[in-house]
Amino acid sequence: MDNAVAKTVIDIAPDQLPSHIGVIMDGNGRWAQARGKHRSDGHRAGVEALRRLVTCAVEFEIKYLTVFSFSSENWRRPQDEINTILGLMKKFVASDIGTFAKNNVRIRILGSRKGLNSSVLKMIQEAEERTTQCTGLQLNIAFNYGARAEILDATIDIAERVARGELKTQDIDEDVMSRALYTGGLPDPDIIFRTSGEQRLSNFLLWQSAYSEFVFSQEFWPDFSRSSFLDLLHTFATRKRRFGNIE
Repeated sequence: MDNAVAKTVIDIAPDQLPSHIGVIMDGNGRWAQARGKHRSDGHRAGVEALRRLVTCAVEFEIKYLTVFSFSSENWRRPQDEINTILGLMKKFVASDIGTFAKNNVRIRILGSRKGLNSSVLKMIQEAEERTTQCTGLQLNIAFNYGARAEILDATIDIAERVARGELKTQDIDEDVMSRALYTGGLPDPDIIFRTSGEQRLSNFLLWQSAYSEFVFSQEFWPDFSRSSFLDLLHTFATRKRRFGNIE
């Protein structure tokens, strides 16, 4: 990530750029297998692709970037792969936290923290606290995240507030629900981008993506490049967003 890199001139007006981009980083394992490598090599290459993504988001002054790093269903994977992913995430945070702060990038971890061990919780706390004063790009890392669990947790929270007399049922609306989600306070994503050719959300931002644009790429996540990011921006700029209305 380098602010000294000159911004490339692109024929997109500032008001045509997305404010919030959601990314499902998919295909690390298949990328590795296609090259005769171990799946862990794919995850390492995926971390480098994430760094390229963040660099691009900073360069083009994207306000919010939410990446799907580890789902609540990923715990079902082989333990050695889980250990690799967690280890890489810890290294990513430890090695890049200073760069994030220098580039005014704020980190926020989205997802359930129930059952996480102390070392993971410490990593999350450190990442958020060291960048809490940053006002540039907000990098949201969806970790131990599942959208159905998120909606369920939000529903329970609202029900408990009603039971305590803090909220009346007739006052429950979409705004109340949105603020109770893990993403409370964030705008909904303008666009959801997924690599590896799969065309599904896989339990990612189900509530928030009601009016998001979707872009699916055939490339595996480790192959994500600056050119991929520019293609994404151009694709978004061509979309006509009506939100149920007419042009």
